Order: sequence, then structure tokens, then C-alpha cells
Amino acid sequence: MHALVTGGGGFLGLAIVQQLRDRGDQVRSLNRGAYPELETLGVEVVRGDLRDGQTVATACQGVDCVFHTAAMAGIWGPWETYYDINVLGTQNVLDGCRREQVPRLVYTSSPSVTFAGADQCGYDEKAPYASTWLAHYPHTKALAEQAVLKANGKGHLKTCALRPHLIWGPRDSQLVPRLIRRARSGRLRRVGDGTNRVDTIYVENAATAHLQAADALTSNDSQVMGKAYFLSQGEPVNCWQWIDQLLALANLPPVQKTISLATASRVGAVLETLYRFLRLPGEPPMTRFLAAQLGRSHWFDITAARHDLGYQPQVSTAAGMQHLADWLQTRHQR
Repeated sequence: MHALVTGGGGFLGLAIVQQLRDRGDQVRSLNRGAYPELETLGVEVVRGDLRDGQTVATACQGVDCVFHTAAMAGIWGPWETYYDINVLGTQNVLDGCRREQVPRLVYTSSPSVTFAGADQCGYDEKAPYASTWLAHYPHTKALAEQAVLKANGKGHLKTCALRPHLIWGPRDSQLVPRLIRRARSGRLRRVGDGTNRVDTIYVENAATAHLQAADALTSNDSQVMGKAYFLSQGEPVNCWQWIDQLLALANLPPVQKTISLATASRVGAVLETLYRFLRLPGEPPMTRFLAAQLGRSHWFDITAARHDLGYQPQVSTAAGMQHLADWLQTRHQR
């Protein structure tokens, strides 16, 4: 396979790149920045922005499959930025695939495309898209996912979307570091009664599922075409016990202070208003979306991924936690 990975220098993107290279595939990566790891792996790098349609089309030339992992993540920022990168950027990828006759596209989506703030316990792919949105990220990811799935079968292009939930592991620059920074600053509070359960996924397992999806799309009668799939470790965890375990890896104590979900939501709404109208720098320490993510259950049925993709987590949660502990220890020693 000759593959293009958008965001190949990112957390998930780099894991996909490494697995592709390990099995002998030729890889090109589209990135805004420079990543020495890609050069070490022998990856062809195209520097550019998803919002530049010509650059995206050029990156698509001659490839058999595009893994579209690049996105604007996070819980705060202007709608225009999220829309331009996540929606219009994805449209540029679709246009590039059509123009260059790329036969396969695997899109990295998010389970949050179905999240409207209520508990999600054992949801499967029959769950509808949310009708109300607590943040721009899930809204724009939903719009992009719908465009990708709608594009399936148009021309020679076959598409699918994967929804990995709470990706973690070594080299993570978002989830785990943010929790550790909040804990060290004394700003981390347990939201809710501490009983909510969530799904997570180790980064290597998420990457493996992407390769499985790409391989499945090679068949002209593949049941994967035009579908979205939830991905996880397949074993929901207590959210706050898991967070305490992550903090322990960084030699930090468990979360002690608690705030009710209702109070956190009200605080988030007030802070969103203040940050928006006063144009304060950075992001609010609490938002309605963050409160709901921390205080609600959200775990999913991955039966479809197991059946259609042959997905099975290769790295257990316990083994992944040990890999993460080793990485955090190495970082601490530097």
C-alpha cells in the first residue's frame, strides 16, 4: 500500500505511520510542522495546511489510501477555525481523493458526534448524531463524518469512519498531560458522584483498527463501506478511578475535591460567556462540554468493529498503563 496520513506527526497519526512502515507500506504524511520522527521512519513529508486545497490534492497524488487523522481538537476556540479545519479541510481531502482517483479513505472521527450531554451506556452505531452541541469540536467532526460517509461509492472512492474514544498512551500531548497539569496546579476537581464509566483506547490499538479498516475497504463488496465504527479497549472503566491511576503514574495524589455535575455545568456556562464576550486569552477552566464529559458515563458497544474489521485490542489496558508509566518516567528523567 502507498498511504497518505494527514497529521502523520501527531499522536494517533504517528502510530498509524509506524505500523504501516513496520509492515512495509510506503507512507506520505501531510503536516503543518516538522517532525524528525517521520524522517527517521523514511516517510515522505508534504508540508501544508488542510485548508489549502491544492496542497491537499498534491499530497493525494499516487496513493492507494488516505488516513485522515488531522483535525482541530480541544474544547474551546472560534467556530470559524473549527469549521475551516475540520469540515472544509475534510472536504479538501475528499476533493483531493476524487481528483487523484484515490480508491480508499479512512476518516478518524469521534464518539462525541453522538454526545449531547446525557449518559451514553452501551451505545452502538444506531445512535443518531447529536441534535444539540456543547462544543464546536463534536459538531464539526459530525459534519465532516457525514460528508465522508456520504462520499462513499461516488466515483471509485470507498470510505469509512472510525470513532476511537479517549486515546491514550506514550507520546500523548493532550489528554494525560492536561490532567497532570490540572492536578499539579490544584485545579482538578472530581465532577459528579464519581461513579460514571467511560471507554478509552490505547493508541496502538486505535492505529491497528485504522489499518484493518483500510484493508477491509479493498474488497468491492466490503461491509465496511460507508459505515462508522466505535472503538475502545472493550472494557469501560470508572472515570475517576482511571484518572487517579494516571495521576499515580506521575507520582501525584488522587483527586480529593468534588463538584456536582449541575454546579460544574453552571460554572462552565458562566465562564464560556465571560471568555466569549471579554475575549479572554486561553480557554475556560470549565465548560459545559467538559463538565458533561467528566461527569457523565460514555461507553460504547464495539461489536460491529469486532465483526466487520476483525478488531480486537492487542494491547491490554494493564500493559498499556505500564508502557505509559515507562514513558512518563523517561520524560521525568530528561
